[in-house]
Amino acid sequence: MPSEQEITNALKNVKYPGYSRDIVSFGLVKEVAVGNGAVNVVLELSGGKPEVAEQLKTESERAIRGVPGVSKVFVQVRHQGAAPTQQQNRLPGIKRIVAVASGKGGVGKSTASVNLACGLAHLGASVGLLDCDIYGPSIPLMMGINQKPTLTDEGKMIPPSNYGVKLMSIGFLIEGDQPVIWRGPMIMKTIQQFFGAVEWGELDYLLVDLPPGTGDAQLSLCQTVPLDGGVIVTTPQEASLGVVRKGIAMFQKVNVPILGIIENMSYFTTPTGERVEIFGHGGGRAEAERQNVRFLGEVPLFTEIREGGDEGIPVAISKADQPPGQAFINIASNLKQELP
Repeated sequence: MPSEQEITNALKNVKYPGYSRDIVSFGLVKEVAVGNGAVNVVLELSGGKPEVAEQLKTESERAIRGVPGVSKVFVQVRHQGAAPTQQQNRLPGIKRIVAVASGKGGVGKSTASVNLACGLAHLGASVGLLDCDIYGPSIPLMMGINQKPTLTDEGKMIPPSNYGVKLMSIGFLIEGDQPVIWRGPMIMKTIQQFFGAVEWGELDYLLVDLPPGTGDAQLSLCQTVPLDGGVIVTTPQEASLGVVRKGIAMFQKVNVPILGIIENMSYFTTPTGERVEIFGHGGGRAEAERQNVRFLGEVPLFTEIREGGDEGIPVAISKADQPPGQAFINIASNLKQELP
C-alpha cells in the first residue's frame, strides 16, 4: 500500500499553471489520506479561474495513479476566502503582475521595487511599476520623474515613463509635500483606478510596490488585483524576519504564490576591504529555505544605492556593470526564472 509521503512526492510533479513550482511547495495540498489502495487528496485554492482548478484536479489524479498500489483516486478542490471579483479579471496586455511587499517599513522595499523594475527592463522586458504606497509615495523621487499623467481621448491616464519603465503613483497627482489623509475605501478606489483607468499598454511585467505591513489595505489589495505572485523584501535580523512570516501568511491567505525572498542590507564592505555584517547576515536565505521558497538574492549596503535613490537614477541603470547594479540585475534574472 502506498504511503502518504509517496503520494505527496507524486504531487510535487504537478506544477501550478504558468509557474515552475509545484502545488506542494505552494501549500495547496491540505490533506492526504491513504487506505486500502484508495487515495483521498484535498487541494485548497482561494479564488482563481475555474479552469485552473479543473486542470490541477486532472493533473493531480494522473500523478497519483502513477504511484504503485493505488487503486482509487479522489481529488477534491476547495475554494477558501473571497470569491473572484470583477476587478480580478486579467488586465489586457499585461502578462504578469507581481507584488513587492515587506512585513514592516524601513527594509528598502521601494528601493528594491525600483531597481527590480529597472533590472527587468535592462534584461529586455517591457515593465511597468505601480506605487501603491498611498501615504508615502517614493517612486517618483527614486525614478527621477514627477509629472502629471496625460489623458487619452477615452479619459484614461497615460503613465509617465523613465529608464524604459512605465510609472504610476499618487505622487504624480498631488502637489508637493501635501499629505494624503484618506480612509481605506478611498485608498482602494484609487488603487483600482490605477489598474482600470491607466493605459498600461503591452507589458511583460507590472510590479506593484505595496504599502509596508500586512493590514487590511494590503490584504484587500491582494484580493482585488489579479496577482501572479509576491516577492518579500527583508533585512537579515530576526526583527525583520519575524514579520516576513506574516507577509508570507498574508499572501497564502489569498492564494498568491510566493516567488521568493530578497535580503537587503546584507553586509557592508569598508574602504579597507573589511566586511561588516551590521544587521547580521544570511537570515533571508535561511528563512527562504525554512519556507520552501526561492532565495532571489542579497543586496549589500552600497552608498551608491542610497545616492541613486536620492538623485533619481537607480543603480540598476547607472551601475548596471558594477556590483551595486549587478546585485539587482541578478535578482531580476532569478525572478524571470520563477515567471516563465
